[in-house]
Order: sequence, then structure tokens, then C-alpha cells
Amino acid sequence: MIKNTITPQIFQHAVLTWYQQYGRKDLPWQQEITPYKVWLSEVMLQQTQVATVIPYFEKFIHDFPTINDLANANIEQVLSLWAGLGYYARARNLHKTAQIISHHYHGIFPSTLAALNQLPGVGRSTAGAIMALAHQKSASILDGNVKRVLARCFALNGWVGKTEILKKFWAYSEYYTPSKKIRDYTQAMMDLGAMICTRSSPDCNNCPLQKYCIAYQCQTQTNFPAKKPKKTLPIKSTVMLVVENAKQHILLNKRPDTGIWGGLWCLPSFDNLTAAESWLQKKIGASSSLVPIMTFRHTFTHFHLDITSYYIMQKCPSHQLDESFFWIEKHNLVKFGKPAAVDKILAKGL
Repeated sequence: MIKNTITPQIFQHAVLTWYQQYGRKDLPWQQEITPYKVWLSEVMLQQTQVATVIPYFEKFIHDFPTINDLANANIEQVLSLWAGLGYYARARNLHKTAQIISHHYHGIFPSTLAALNQLPGVGRSTAGAIMALAHQKSASILDGNVKRVLARCFALNGWVGKTEILKKFWAYSEYYTPSKKIRDYTQAMMDLGAMICTRSSPDCNNCPLQKYCIAYQCQTQTNFPAKKPKKTLPIKSTVMLVVENAKQHILLNKRPDTGIWGGLWCLPSFDNLTAAESWLQKKIGASSSLVPIMTFRHTFTHFHLDITSYYIMQKCPSHQLDESFFWIEKHNLVKFGKPAAVDKILAKGL
């Protein structure tokens, strides 16, 4: 049930009036708007800040101007451009979706929520954003910014990771979504959350919803939205090797498509130093001593990974390596999609 503390008309008017004066209108994907640009930006913006996304978006549009260009690209090209943006399943789904639209929709984006929701990596909110921003059809969204605005304005309790709480948030989003001016309203809600109703220091004095906001009236802004229940992340460890041969080639390992860093190029990795040294003896042959590079912690969503890395120069020809290992010329390393942690080690170790 909706706490109707403000009518949809008043809510929409307040948000749209603010947007006309203060909203962002010069983002790269807002210029010559197409469904392709909207979709690409929305996928990149999942779990990622606008400032981080902009250069990646511009690189993608430069290299893949159309969805057909992206569909025809090699997945290695896509992962290479994506490297450093994280959550690499997004890049693989991006490529899959491009191929589906190119081959099954003749390069034209679907214009219904049902069809959009069937595409890999396109959830309900992303589909709504494409409908609203690209097709200018009324559809609701519920990204992190919108959740925060709604949670504070209407004091919506509960963590959105729970199904019943998420349903409540969607009900509010749909109730306040207009049938007209949908593009401006959708962008306005995202901008309001990103620029005014920020996570830690909301600028309530400049918020168009201040006089209607329950959290502001109670001075409980930072209590909303409710945080995910904390749990201690497990700690795992790995040893990574930078192996270089006499031809100045570096040994990389192509990861399987599933699992952490799926589909990316990594350094040979082992559970511990003993396993790494045993592998070196069996596969690389007599070599020089291991030289420490760096030790650091890389955090994933569900665990911490403590990485210890070493450099070693191969002196003798390799024994037969598994088919997932490849010698890559140093100057070509940049062409391969690698996790940020691997790039960090290579930058320090070479």
C-alpha cells in the first residue's frame, strides 16, 4: 500500500522543475540518443559511477559505433576494452545481447519491456530505462539512485535484497512514474539521487522534495535505504607468477568463461608457493629464482583474495603447457582483456 503523502502530480512536477534547471544534459549517451547508447550506458552504470563509465563508454562507441559492430567483434576485443571496469559478466552479456539483436532483430532494439527483459544482462530496471530514455514510453526504473530517493522521501524500511521489500519499492516507483515527459522524469530521478540525495551527505537544502521528505523531517536520512546485513567476508589466497622467456614473451592463462575473471587473461595462479614451484619445475623447466613483486588484497563481492606475486625468467624451453596457456609478446599485452589485479602486477613487475 502506498503512503500517499504527496500526489504523483506534485511529485512529478517538483522533480521535473528541478531537472530543467539543474539536471545533467551533457552526458555522452544523452547526445543523439539511441537505444544502443542508452543500453550500453545503463549496463556500464550498473554498480559503477558516472565519472568512471564515461571514458569506457566513449571507447566502446569509438570502436563499436553500432550494435552490429559490437555483435561482429571478437569477445577478446570486448573484454579488452572492458578491462578495469569490473563485473565482467556484464561484458559477456553485452556481447551476447548485441549478437541476439543483430541476428534476431536485424539490429533494431526491441521496444517492449517483455522483449527487453529476455535479453542477457537486461533486468527490469535496465529495460525500463531503455523504454523511457530511448523509446520515450512510460516505464519505471529502480536503480540505486531511485531507490535512495524513494526510500528517504517515503521512509521505506527494509533491505531491498528481500523480495517483499523490493516489491514495495517497485510499487512506489510505478505509482510515481508519469505517462508523459518520461525521458526527462527518468533522467531527473537518476540525477536527483546522484547529485542531491547522495549516499552519505545529502544536499537536502537544495532538494525539490525536501518539504515532502519523511526522512528529512525526522532527520533520519542516513538510515535510508536500509543497508544489507553485514557478514564477514571469507579470505582466500593465491600466488601469481609473471613468467618471461628469452624472447620477452609473458605467459598468460585464458580463464574459463565461468567463475571469477571468467573469459579474461590472467597470470598463472596457484593455491600456494609450493604448488607454484612444483608447476615451474614440471612445466617451465630450469629457471632463475623467484623474485617477489608485490602482495596485496583484492576484494570481490563475496570474498577477499590475498595475492602474492613473483617474477621469474625462463632459461630453458617449456615442457608441454596446457592449451589454456599462451606466450604473449610484451608489447601486445595491452590488447588482451585482463583483470585490474593482473594489470597492477604487470605494471610493477615488468
